[in-house]
Amino acid sequence: MYRETAFGLIVPAMKELSNTAEIHVGVVGLGLMGSSIVAALLIAGHQVIAIAPIAADAEQAASKIAHQLDHCVQAGLVQNPPEFYFEHLTISEDYHCLEKCSVVIECVIEKIEIKTVVYQKIADVVSSSTIIGSNTSAIPISVLQEQVPHPERFLGIHWAEPAFMTRFLEITCGALTARENADRIFDLAHHWGKEPTLLKKDIRGFITNRLMYAVYREIFHLLENNLANRDDVDKAFRYDAGSWMTLMGIFRRMDYTGLDDYTTIVDNLFPVLSNTKNVPEKMKEMVSITAKGVHNGRGLYPYSNGEAGRWDEAFASFNNEIRQLAAEYSAGKVNEFLGH
Repeated sequence: MYRETAFGLIVPAMKELSNTAEIHVGVVGLGLMGSSIVAALLIAGHQVIAIAPIAADAEQAASKIAHQLDHCVQAGLVQNPPEFYFEHLTISEDYHCLEKCSVVIECVIEKIEIKTVVYQKIADVVSSSTIIGSNTSAIPISVLQEQVPHPERFLGIHWAEPAFMTRFLEITCGALTARENADRIFDLAHHWGKEPTLLKKDIRGFITNRLMYAVYREIFHLLENNLANRDDVDKAFRYDAGSWMTLMGIFRRMDYTGLDDYTTIVDNLFPVLSNTKNVPEKMKEMVSITAKGVHNGRGLYPYSNGEAGRWDEAFASFNNEIRQLAAEYSAGKVNEFLGH
């Protein structure tokens, strides 16, 4: 059975979950996101094959994944040390190591020509029934699956960083994706500690990016028109939306606050929101000076030496606490509290 919203968001009835120890999962691309996904799959009990498309990634992969697993230990997600999970991990540059995988997740740069080469290498060595997923957050799944033999086994599997902490997972079907393959990943996602969404229609930006980039457009509009400054915008988002989103989501929030005034608010506010199609000037400036935020000390905020590391520590600590809070107020537990 399925519960479906007007926007094509599907929540299938959950089936009996598989034994993850018997499921080999591949991850291709071992940057920050890829190594984080590897850690999430390892602590879920999978045999994981981690493929580094370039030699430099292979050299750094083990230390990156060990670092992610250390975070898992510190957060109390697991009791075993990283060494235990490395017994279930293969790191290689050889795509032939993916041969036994029933699921392979691509996590390389957002360039279709590079992804196409990766898909060809994956398809050359795996079974025709192996599910191939992309962590893309930008390129339409229907476009990517055209590059894959047996496109019905291709879908979007979009994680959030850090993959082992967040309860987010966005599964997106392309035009040719077989529903049973999407259902299979949806079921597995519960073993990964997720509360997944399944989008049956491939729309540009999927769910998360469409919501967030609407926010980005408006905040740059406020900034560039001197209507608010950077700190005020961040405070407003942190201390209003940030105080209820993990519990309620957006539609529940509207119900909770009452719907009677929304017609008037929308009628007055929608016409004055930004609908620009242009890249914000501030973002062009950031690109022109090769700004990478905390990663090189240049960004929308200034960063001193060592501050990036302190942000990593703060984010890790916060993610641990918000993970516990989100688990305490998961959809299942909230429904139990409400008597559903």
